[in-house]
Amino acid sequence: MGLLSEKNKEVLLGPLSMNNPILVQMLGICSSLAVTSKLEPAIVMGVSVTVVVAFSNVIISLIRHSIPNRIRIIVQLVVCAALVTIISEVLKAFAYDVNKELSVYVGLIITNCILMGRLEAFALGNGPWESFLDGIGNGLGYAAILIIVGFFREILGSGTLFGLHVIPQSFYDMGYANNGLMILPPMALVIIAVILWVHRSKNKELQEN
Repeated sequence: MGLLSEKNKEVLLGPLSMNNPILVQMLGICSSLAVTSKLEPAIVMGVSVTVVVAFSNVIISLIRHSIPNRIRIIVQLVVCAALVTIISEVLKAFAYDVNKELSVYVGLIITNCILMGRLEAFALGNGPWESFLDGIGNGLGYAAILIIVGFFREILGSGTLFGLHVIPQSFYDMGYANNGLMILPPMALVIIAVILWVHRSKNKELQEN
């Protein structure tokens, strides 16, 4: 079996669309409300979750045969907590402002349903390489939705991207005004609902009968 066999390609690419953790599995929606008012924290959170899911998958896969079943959840939490702590310290060192903006939500990665779900559903039953691809795929699928939501919330709510004004002043002179509602968390649900509608309309097989 090659490193990128058809099965492994499906494991990696499936979560980007047909098995997206937010749009299909309905996981990780809560965090999308809190960190997507701006594009930069959305990207940082997406990358952080991808790294944690990928490497926690690999670690649990490597030790899965030596984990007593009765304490497997505790072991998974310890592994996740260690990785989240490392991510938090890296952000404090190299992206302090973003880390401060994300606040407690970096630490709450450990409670992300995607993380524990992939460990239970995939890493405990598959090899390290497949588990790594699964973690990367699900992390990127999650990050993609956060980035889309963050993009529209920031540009429509604040008129900026990465803190830089991108809407011309002439628009404001003609009466354009930023939509303050876009900054509020409920609007993330509205945008996700629109993305979900478009996704389901293009993938009829995902529609419920």
